[in-house]
Amino acid sequence: MNHCEEQERPQSEPEEMETQEAPDDSLVPEVQGSDVNKADSGNHEEGKKDAEDQVTVNGDVAMEGEGKQTEHEENAEEDGSRSVATFRYTSHGISKLKETSLSPSVIVRNLPWKIMAMQRTSNSGERTTKTLGFFLQCNAESESQTWSCQASAELRLLNQRDGPDHTKQIIHLFYSKENDWGFSHFIAWSDLLDPEKGYIKDDAIVLEVQVVADAPHGVSWDSKKLTGYVGLKNQGATCYMNSLLQCLFFTNKLRKAVYLMPTESDDSSKSVPLALQRVFYELQHTEKAVGTKKLTKSFGWETLDSFMQHDVQELCRVLLDNIEIKMKNTCVEDTIPKLFEGKMHSYIKCKHIDYESVRNEPFYDIQLNIKGKKNVYESFRDYIATETMDGENKYDAGEHALQEADKGVIFVKFPPVLHLQLMRFQYDPVTDSNVKINDRYEFPFKLNLDPFLKEPESTPADYTLHSVLVHSGDNHGGHYVGFINPNGDGKWCKFDDDVVSRCTKQEAIDNNYGGHEDDLSVRHCTNAYMLVYIRDSCKSDLLLTVTDEDIPETLKRRLQEEKRLEAQKRKERTEAHLYMTLQVASEDDLYGHQGNDLCDYDKMKFREFRLLKTATYRDVMTMLSEAMGYPEDQMRIWPFINRSNQTYRPTVLDFEDPSKTIHDIANGESVWTVFLETQQAEFPNASLPSFDKECDVLLFLKMYDSKLKRMSFNGHIYAPISTKISDLLPVMCERAGFPLSTPLALYEEVKPNLTVKIPDVTLQLDKALDELMDGDIIVFQRDDPDNSQYELPTARDYFRDLYYRVDVTFLDKNNQADQGFTLVLSQKMNYFQIAKAVANQLDTDPMLLQFFKSQGHRDGPGHPLRCTYDGTLRDLLSTLKPRQPKKLYYQKLSIKINELENKRQFKCIWVNVKLKEEELVLYPNKTDTVKDLLTEAKKYVQLSERGTGKLRLLDVISNKIYQEHKEETLLDHLNPAGTKTYRIEEIPADQLELGDNEMLVCTAHYHKDLFSTFGTPFLLRIKEGESFIDVKERLREILDISEKELEKIKFAIVVMGRPTYISEEGDVKVSLKDFQPQIHSGGTAQPRPWLGLDHMNKNKKPRFNYFEKAIKILN
Repeated sequence: MNHCEEQERPQSEPEEMETQEAPDDSLVPEVQGSDVNKADSGNHEEGKKDAEDQVTVNGDVAMEGEGKQTEHEENAEEDGSRSVATFRYTSHGISKLKETSLSPSVIVRNLPWKIMAMQRTSNSGERTTKTLGFFLQCNAESESQTWSCQASAELRLLNQRDGPDHTKQIIHLFYSKENDWGFSHFIAWSDLLDPEKGYIKDDAIVLEVQVVADAPHGVSWDSKKLTGYVGLKNQGATCYMNSLLQCLFFTNKLRKAVYLMPTESDDSSKSVPLALQRVFYELQHTEKAVGTKKLTKSFGWETLDSFMQHDVQELCRVLLDNIEIKMKNTCVEDTIPKLFEGKMHSYIKCKHIDYESVRNEPFYDIQLNIKGKKNVYESFRDYIATETMDGENKYDAGEHALQEADKGVIFVKFPPVLHLQLMRFQYDPVTDSNVKINDRYEFPFKLNLDPFLKEPESTPADYTLHSVLVHSGDNHGGHYVGFINPNGDGKWCKFDDDVVSRCTKQEAIDNNYGGHEDDLSVRHCTNAYMLVYIRDSCKSDLLLTVTDEDIPETLKRRLQEEKRLEAQKRKERTEAHLYMTLQVASEDDLYGHQGNDLCDYDKMKFREFRLLKTATYRDVMTMLSEAMGYPEDQMRIWPFINRSNQTYRPTVLDFEDPSKTIHDIANGESVWTVFLETQQAEFPNASLPSFDKECDVLLFLKMYDSKLKRMSFNGHIYAPISTKISDLLPVMCERAGFPLSTPLALYEEVKPNLTVKIPDVTLQLDKALDELMDGDIIVFQRDDPDNSQYELPTARDYFRDLYYRVDVTFLDKNNQADQGFTLVLSQKMNYFQIAKAVANQLDTDPMLLQFFKSQGHRDGPGHPLRCTYDGTLRDLLSTLKPRQPKKLYYQKLSIKINELENKRQFKCIWVNVKLKEEELVLYPNKTDTVKDLLTEAKKYVQLSERGTGKLRLLDVISNKIYQEHKEETLLDHLNPAGTKTYRIEEIPADQLELGDNEMLVCTAHYHKDLFSTFGTPFLLRIKEGESFIDVKERLREILDISEKELEKIKFAIVVMGRPTYISEEGDVKVSLKDFQPQIHSGGTAQPRPWLGLDHMNKNKKPRFNYFEKAIKILN
């Protein structure tokens, strides 16, 4: 039993619901029904009908006159789709109530709702307390696990005298596991039975519920029938996109323009305009919710992108920019700016001279600051408010020098469609993240923006609210819905992904102001995030009805053909078990193959036929005859079979009955691959020669050219198994175009890496070939002594080399986005052969490349490969799984690899005199010292013109300097593990030599939290007894900041993680003792104290939230 604790739900008086209307705001009076007496109902169905007859309905469309219902409301009441209902249940014999008492069901939003009452007992120590449990139950008898319905309700125990009712409110998402919600302790049992309280009369109480329910998800809800519109399916987290697409769809002039974009030659999977046309067309014509997977695919998004929620405001800008670019040089060019572009002047006006700088700026939306603002008008006033530029912030007016000035913006032109982005999410430095502002912020149905214009436009800047995009949740996630007023007449609909429902003006506007924490009828953290206003003077043009005539015929035909093909594919999938696939290879398909067997079966493009499994062999031959253009007697099927020696060859089809089904002939295979023999072109009228499966054999011929290192397919022959090899030599010479007397060397291609020479051509086939079978392959070549001069002189050498060939992809180790390049290499190659092949591809010296093994367990480079590696490519790839892509990584070097291997790579940071950092990679010898490293660094860094020219090496951990390394320190003694960073910098002149009363202290930046240091730390020279005012001035020069910025910094001496802030009052003197490490009793020294600069990090980005990843449309 689900319940709310009493203290969690404040009591409130019931309020009348405001009904939707167009456009005035009259209220519909509540019509109370008489009591429902469960005991008097004859049966369940009759009781249900009585309850329905006594429902109070506050309709959800506009009403004509007080107390009248529109046609839609009357229909809604009849079909149960209404959103609001008030119903009662009288429970008799309440003093003897033992079991749960349920009212008959009432249909709201097409779901059954019931009142549930029971006596609840709780024990507290020795005391037993009885109370009335009062719950609202929804769809409890459904077996479905996927339905849900968001609802708010007021639970009332009616007073049957003249006293006040006892009421409490709930708001809940009802679903299968929480299908009831209410209060276990609604009222004390003693108070319930007390006649003086007035709740009981004749041992009966009257319970009443007023429920307001959203349209449900996961149940039968006909959006098209109930509203005339359909929704969009959610792919996982695409509700933000769905709400925006609905908003753009109902901007009818934009929809018409999108339809007119030329997409006839566009790629169906990559064209954003075509995908948007498809979504709009389906929203306009289909009866059910529309999918958006093709649209997001056209964006170039992966599946994961559909499960990441983004910012609807950002998507709006990116999508409209993309469409605007695609509209260029078409008949709808400039549609986007004509609809959405306004203009403003950004100005700076001097106060004391007649000088003004003005810049014209277009805008497509306006971002309104809502923090501390009550409504849209206040935000606009804030937007155009002027900022005074004075003091250190004076305006540089060129020849007029620095001047006091007013800086601001003023609007020049507002667009026909005005997008207002409400800045609900703002960075909070205290929490170091974006936070959502849920404050109340009002926006009107009618908006006048004339006061914010520089000069009046030709028509008043009067606007009507068209769409409200609403966000529920916080910066970590949430849900978007859209409230849209499609015709601009105040009749609102709620678009919640795939569910569309009518709603009231209050639900669309008032409930989305925000600041409803105490109002249980509104979901927490639910408020408007984006507003769309339509200019009244353009409304009739912008919202003109879009008809079929506005859609080009070519687009309609294309989309209808897509639908037909999709329906056909769906049918094929559902009927797939009835069919099998016949893959056909003809002799023409085998030419050009350079590998083992007759073709590469993974890459071969077979001609495919979809056959009913019940089709007979005769049926299949008739079909092939029509498809291939040969009579049946000029075709013969040879099925491919897997041999035990890892080859895949054609064999004779052994069956007698042509009426046998093709599925049986194929031994139940769902995909049957065959070689289709056809008659040669020179014998157009002759049938295929007969084949005796007992005495004849089918052989395939290949010819090898050792000079070209190339294999050629030479067709097939039939031969009796008693035929001598020598009898076939003339046929081979003729096929190859050789003179008939050409001496030939013959080989049998047995299997991969096993090609056997046929030494004696006088033998019969069954003696010369190993285990003679149909589909055997004989390879022949010229038997020429000159072949020995070539790299692969014989067919056997060719196939052995082929066996060791492997495709290897090489990727740049330092470029994660690199797609790499693929080379065909021999697994027998050594390191230098591999390096030479890669260097040829990259046009570089093989010695300027370093290679890295691929990690076996995941993508990415592993350990570097030494140039003295004595293994083969096969050894390098041995750790990879058989089907895993073969990858190696490389990086280009500035020194030769053999020199590099005698050196060590040293990564560090170079910091110049302006505290700017850049990465530096050095290659000192392994035996070098810090001094040698600094000497090497001078070759690659730019020293300051008047600097000391002397460098130092520092340890930096967590943006704090820990120590300076002595020049005689060996590099081998440096340990770069953990978060430590090495930093090289030029020593400032004032730090080269320090006096006895001077020292260097580490200076670091932080904001409030000492353990969240940021920025570039530095060493500062201080002197015993000097004024801290002088120290601050030195700091200001180092940081290159103004005195005004310096005043914002607090200074602290940090010892063992504890700051002691330096007083800003009086003349504080420096004491070196404060910066010296203290010695513990055990003799160990504390970490050295440091000088902390406590101030805001202006360059800091908030920690990740779901809006952070930028939206990109890649096509």
